[in-house]
Amino acid sequence: MHQRFSAPVKEWYHRSRTGLAVQNWPEKGSVLYYALLASHDRTIHRRALSGSDGALTFSDGNATFRISSLGFLHYTTVRLGTPGMTFLVALDTGSDLFWVPCHCMKCASTDDSPYTSDFELSIYDADRSSTSKNVTCTNDLCTHHESCNGTSSYCPYYVSYVSSETSTSGVLVEDILHLRTLDNDQEFIKAYVTFGCGQVQTGSFLDIAAPNGLFGLGLEKVSVPSTLFREGYMANSFSMCFGHDGTGRINFGDKGSLDQEETPFHTNSVHPTYNVNVTQVRVGTTVLDFEFTALFDSGTSFTYLVDPFYTMLSDSFKSHVRDQQRPPDPRIPFEYCYTMSHDMHTSLIPGMSLTMDGGGQLVVYDPIIVISSPHDLVYCLAVVKSQELNIIGQNFMTGYRIVFDREKLVLGWKKFDCYNLDDSNASEAKPVNYARAPPPTAVSLLNHTTQYDVPDRNNAGDLSASSSLYRYGMFDLIHCLLVLLVF
Repeated sequence: MHQRFSAPVKEWYHRSRTGLAVQNWPEKGSVLYYALLASHDRTIHRRALSGSDGALTFSDGNATFRISSLGFLHYTTVRLGTPGMTFLVALDTGSDLFWVPCHCMKCASTDDSPYTSDFELSIYDADRSSTSKNVTCTNDLCTHHESCNGTSSYCPYYVSYVSSETSTSGVLVEDILHLRTLDNDQEFIKAYVTFGCGQVQTGSFLDIAAPNGLFGLGLEKVSVPSTLFREGYMANSFSMCFGHDGTGRINFGDKGSLDQEETPFHTNSVHPTYNVNVTQVRVGTTVLDFEFTALFDSGTSFTYLVDPFYTMLSDSFKSHVRDQQRPPDPRIPFEYCYTMSHDMHTSLIPGMSLTMDGGGQLVVYDPIIVISSPHDLVYCLAVVKSQELNIIGQNFMTGYRIVFDREKLVLGWKKFDCYNLDDSNASEAKPVNYARAPPPTAVSLLNHTTQYDVPDRNNAGDLSASSSLYRYGMFDLIHCLLVLLVF
């Protein structure tokens, strides 16, 4: 066994004429000698990380939180640069680019917005980070070459989203993303990633959602999961857990478990996304035999369907409900809303499940939301009519660990307790026809803080098909749903 830069190895390289040129062989004890050894160690270490069963997450932890005042999206904190700057970012599997506000010309306010009293927001400053690097127009990740002034200029970017007039633009930069392993050793890792220095934001990013940045988790090579896999830090997969109470977790390198349900992704080569095929929908006792393709998107609060699928599902839901349907309210996007009966035994809410390509069953635990008003409790089918594409949003993911296996190109899901990392005893989800709604509870009309209530297990009856109901004050919905939150 020989050290890689020893004399015998040098002689072997000279004879074989492969690998590092002998004239460039580092002198033992030189700066280059130790730099090359360290670089080799890092490469081997990354291979060990990506080949292990361990997972990575952000240095501040893997917890995520659904925040009502910021669009009902799941957020987590990430640390960038040297010294580290912390950002509260929305997690979005429906887009690719990770961006944060930076050198702002038009960004969400960090001083006088409704959310600034609850959250500490940051602005990225490349000049204050000793590890920040410019991304030039010659970089492989630069896609807007037509906007470059020269090969050495900063690479510009522009991303528009499905939400009305919502976009971000700026330049690409590279800096350290602080991560740590999830094993007992909890090793801290500094990984260079490319992200957007968001100088101009529009639409929802200014006042409703993701004011401190958006963490794209898509399949394109610019996304952080793609970078971490490409650089050997993790297996090509990650998971997100969506708890009933609005908490969750995100783990990079997690490939799920052998007993999880799976369905293949149906991607296209031009712009790959996490599209899945739904082959059947069950609403209550009715089976709807229609097929559609939908984007599995954590960056969308609710579920969106185009016609005829929206009308067929909604009509079936309506046919099972006994309560009085309310007239349309132009302030919210939900069409099928009902006044909840004061007798909990007469408000029967139909359960719902999706049959995916391959036969796996995804039971929907949160098909409705509950809106409180001074006199009534109103519930709505939390599905919105879409004009463009089908999207399975966060509300249909609640109660599951969702695995985005990018190597096998499959989506995995399993009923999961997000507080229990192993969750080896979680019971399997079973399709259920009905769930009784909880008794009405008075909540202030102007209660701006969303309550994620789990009904009393002793009084709620059969709640297995809707064990946690979104309960919102009307002010919450008006504030966050005037712009449809689809990223």
